[in-house]
Amino acid sequence: MQKSEFTQAEEEMIQREFEALLDDYSHTPHRQKVELITHAFNFAHRAHYGVRRLSGEPYIMHPLAVARICVKEIGLGSTSICSALLHDVVEDTDYSVEDIRGLFGDKIAQIVDGLTKISGAVFGEQASEQAENFRKLLLTISDDIRVVLIKIADRLHNMRTLGAQPKDKQYKIAGETQYIYAPLAHRLGLFPIKTELEDLSFKYEHPETWQEIHDKLETIKEHQLASFEQFAQPIRDRLTSMGYQYTLKARIKSVYSIWKKMMKQQCAFEDVYDLLAVRIIFTPNESMSEKDQCWMIYSAITEIYRPHPERIRDWISTPKANGYEALHVTVMGKDGQWIEVQIRTDRMNEIAERGYAAHWKYKTGESDDSELDKWLREIKEILAHPEKDSMEFLSTFKLNLFAQEVFVFTPKGEIKTMPLGSTALDFAFMLHSELGEHCIGAKVNHALVPLSYRLKGGDQIEILTSNSQHPQKEWMDMVTTAKARNGLQQYFHREERRYIKHGERLVEDAIKMDPELNANHDTALARLLSYYQMTQPTELYAEVGQGAIRLDNIHEIVYPKRGWKSYIPFLGRNDKTSAAKPLNDTPAASNDKEQPAEKPKKKVPHAVVLTDDELGKKFVLSNCCHPIPGDEVLGYLDEKGLMHIHKIDCPEANLLKTSYGKRIYSATWNTHRVQSFVETIELKGIDKFGVFIHVLQTITTDFHINMRSINVSSEDGIFKGTMEIYVYDRKELDDLLKALRKIEDIKEVKRVTVES
Repeated sequence: MQKSEFTQAEEEMIQREFEALLDDYSHTPHRQKVELITHAFNFAHRAHYGVRRLSGEPYIMHPLAVARICVKEIGLGSTSICSALLHDVVEDTDYSVEDIRGLFGDKIAQIVDGLTKISGAVFGEQASEQAENFRKLLLTISDDIRVVLIKIADRLHNMRTLGAQPKDKQYKIAGETQYIYAPLAHRLGLFPIKTELEDLSFKYEHPETWQEIHDKLETIKEHQLASFEQFAQPIRDRLTSMGYQYTLKARIKSVYSIWKKMMKQQCAFEDVYDLLAVRIIFTPNESMSEKDQCWMIYSAITEIYRPHPERIRDWISTPKANGYEALHVTVMGKDGQWIEVQIRTDRMNEIAERGYAAHWKYKTGESDDSELDKWLREIKEILAHPEKDSMEFLSTFKLNLFAQEVFVFTPKGEIKTMPLGSTALDFAFMLHSELGEHCIGAKVNHALVPLSYRLKGGDQIEILTSNSQHPQKEWMDMVTTAKARNGLQQYFHREERRYIKHGERLVEDAIKMDPELNANHDTALARLLSYYQMTQPTELYAEVGQGAIRLDNIHEIVYPKRGWKSYIPFLGRNDKTSAAKPLNDTPAASNDKEQPAEKPKKKVPHAVVLTDDELGKKFVLSNCCHPIPGDEVLGYLDEKGLMHIHKIDCPEANLLKTSYGKRIYSATWNTHRVQSFVETIELKGIDKFGVFIHVLQTITTDFHINMRSINVSSEDGIFKGTMEIYVYDRKELDDLLKALRKIEDIKEVKRVTVES
């Protein structure tokens, strides 16, 4: 951060921003504590005086922006505003948490302390530190969830100003935001913030694609809004006649959500039809329930427009896990376009816009236990039994940020919410860990199904158990929820501890029974570890405890017969067949010669250029996503100094960006069609005579592209073909796909990634 005196114009700008914050605050229902907020602002302004952000603007503008997001976009009050203004004081200045406590009280000090502990990026350089920092962030859910809400506001402002950061930092921060912060905002019900975080992450990871979709959206926005006015007028007339006070809003899809749909459906921008949604927000009459009135409005709308029978979503009877309530229906407009209509009351809308803060405001008592409350309890349960392995911890938590749910029933008719893709085994663990551990199967709709059965909406499920059943390692592949994974991992950890304890007793007994070994206990144990190529005694104890290693030949292992040299078979070792390391009783001769000084490591710039002669040598193209010249890519520098190139949207790259941010490099191509790369394309179309000959002519004659393999099948008049072809770069591939799509009977063409 830079430091210099502020100009008069900058001081006036800071004051204007503070007055805008007070104006936002004055329009809230919170008890006005302007004096406390002014005190916090003046203190933060003095503490950060002269300090500037990378963009050059005064640093205090950042805490002010975060405070405005807290009050205006999340709906938080004076305690959160003060904490947001002070959130970087302890980390960046000489003031301590105790100073904050003395000036502003315990609650603000506690929140600032929580924010300081998770300051900077959630993830540091080492994976263990990353998980520990993230765990600190999540632990604040049980202390004071305002810490997490302010941290999300902080991340939103950082994303809004990310352009000032270098490219590699943009990748790291955008990846981290996409991987954790956007799903966390969604889970806490902050839908507009979640949407903006996703869109900004996409903008910095795929700037050209983002700009292309954004420009196309701008060209049709006026037409979309005109369609909205035409569509909305009959609805306005009907709602007015029903006596409701209401607001009608048009919502156009974000760039990121349009791109996701294009990728999922493998279609062009012009083929994404549901760009427009209409939102009805009304003030309900007190004489009738909100639910009944939503359905009355639904009935009125479907009298005007024809509804799509399979596109009705009732989030009122069963709210989403993040507290979201609304009634969605998709209807056919006058121009033949499908338009989604979302029906909400004022209360539902505030919960949809402001998430947890509004949810808490509308809670009526102890028994008002929403899906969001249940989720928060699950998080606390996971945190109570954290993973040893940091990346496992992150993956387990990430599983709990699911976005879609299915509703199933217990045998007694009680409704339960499960993540989309959950199995019968997930359901068993959701009910109780004991049920999960002893589950042998389930009955779904009175029919017997296996543990791996994937639940569908409306299923009635009964769990079957047996006391003789115990979890198997393969079960980890059957579960999708964080609770089930966590339950299984806890069981396996307990079993591992039991095996270690049992194995240690067996090893110690075996050593004690042999006088020669007992006299040299530590040497015996060290030689056993060397023989089995292990570094920790617990590894040995675990395998002995499980029966993978037998101890009936322990004396021969520790004291091999004279004449045996470098090879000693692994007698009694059930699971490894490689030769043991040679045992050497003689200590290595000491070397008194001075060792040459280690050469200093060469610094690598945080931006790399990929050239023809270095591909496959200095730069390795990752097998998980198969990047080729022209793809948007980044580099990851491993521990051996090798640079792995990934597509920016590769799932593996997303994990690397969040976990090893300082090893991420921006990468650009500078290749000259020297090397060709194998790509896989998939085609589907009408199985007419000659259509595939046309495909082959396009590939080989028109584009002079060689093929490595072809696989074609046909069923019920539809053919599907998969081909491996050699291309020089992304442009050549895109041009080919465009040409193939123009063939009359070809209905779908896409590039597919096949992991090597």
